[in-house]
Amino acid sequence: MDSLAVTSLAGLWDQLSGTQSDPDVWVVIATLAAALAVVVPHPVWRISRNAVTIAHEGGHGLVALLTGRQLTGIRLHSDTSGLTVSRGKPYGPGMILTAAAGYTAPSLLGLGGAALLSSGRITLLLWLATALLLVMLVMIRNAYGVLTVVLAGGAFVLVSWLAGSQVQAAFAYAVVWFLLLGGVRPPFELQAKRMRGGAGDSDADQLSRLTHVPAGLWLFLFHAVSLCSLLGGGRWLLEG
Repeated sequence: MDSLAVTSLAGLWDQLSGTQSDPDVWVVIATLAAALAVVVPHPVWRISRNAVTIAHEGGHGLVALLTGRQLTGIRLHSDTSGLTVSRGKPYGPGMILTAAAGYTAPSLLGLGGAALLSSGRITLLLWLATALLLVMLVMIRNAYGVLTVVLAGGAFVLVSWLAGSQVQAAFAYAVVWFLLLGGVRPPFELQAKRMRGGAGDSDADQLSRLTHVPAGLWLFLFHAVSLCSLLGGGRWLLEG
C-alpha cells in the first residue's frame, strides 16, 4: 500500500472517528418538531411509516445474520408492510431473537443514534446509516423495496457529501428523533389491530407460538423498549 493510500485511509478514519460541535438548541427543538409533524398526523404517517418499515425489516435481517441464520430476502410493500425471509431452525434462540427484532429495531436504532449524537459523532452516524442501507439494498427482492431504500440511502449520501456541517447536524437529529418517535407508534397500531381481532400472524403472535409466552407480554415488551428508548434517547439529544 503506497503512502498516498495510507494517508487517504488515515484521513478517512480521522473524519469518521472525529467529533463535530453540537448544533444550537433551537436546531434540536426544530428537528423534534419536524419529527412530530411526520409521525403524529395520520395522512403524513402513512407515507413516513415506510422509513420505519425499513428499520423494522432491517432489524429482522440483521439479527437473523448475527444469530447464524441465512437471510434470503427482504420485501417492502407500498402499504408500509414488509417481509423478511431467513432460513434455519424454525425454533430456538435465533428464531426468537429474529422475530423480536422488528418492532424494537427502530427505537433501538434511534437510541444508538442518540448516543452517537450526544458524543458529537454526527459524521459517523451518517456513514453508518448509509452503510446499513447499502447492505440492506443487496437483500431487497422487490422493486418498491429497492426504490424506497435507494431514496433513503440517496438522501444520506447527498447530505454526507454535499451539505455543510449545520445541515448535516440538523438532518442527523431529525432522523434520530424520527426513529425514536416513529418507533413508538407501530406497537400501539398492532395492539389496536389485535383488539379488533386482526393481525393474527403478527410478530407478537409468532413469538407467542415460539415461546409459549402470551402475545400480550411480547407486545408489552415492544411498548417498553420503544418508550424507554424515547425517554433515554430524547434526554441525550436535549442535553447533548
